[in-house]
Amino acid sequence: MTNYHEPATELSEETRNFIRALNSLKEEIEAVDWYRQRMDATGDKHLKKILEHNMKEEMEHAAMMLEWLRRNMDGWDEQLRTYLFTEKNILNIEEE
Repeated sequence: MTNYHEPATELSEETRNFIRALNSLKEEIEAVDWYRQRMDATGDKHLKKILEHNMKEEMEHAAMMLEWLRRNMDGWDEQLRTYLFTEKNILNIEEE
């Protein structure tokens, strides 16, 4: 894996798993972006529907990875519980 900033031999298996998950999350979110752009660019209505289906699959994968991180990596649970599924002003939540 080339995304290590420190020598892999100095990283715990747990940290290497977090790196795997975080990189996978980035890749899934990037794929959502790509499919969305392709949907906007195509004039073919059938292709657009396929691309939309694929985009939603990538969202599912990203959500699954985020949930794994929430369950396994310290800090995610608290932040997600604070900022997700609220109608509060996102920028003001931290001040409350």
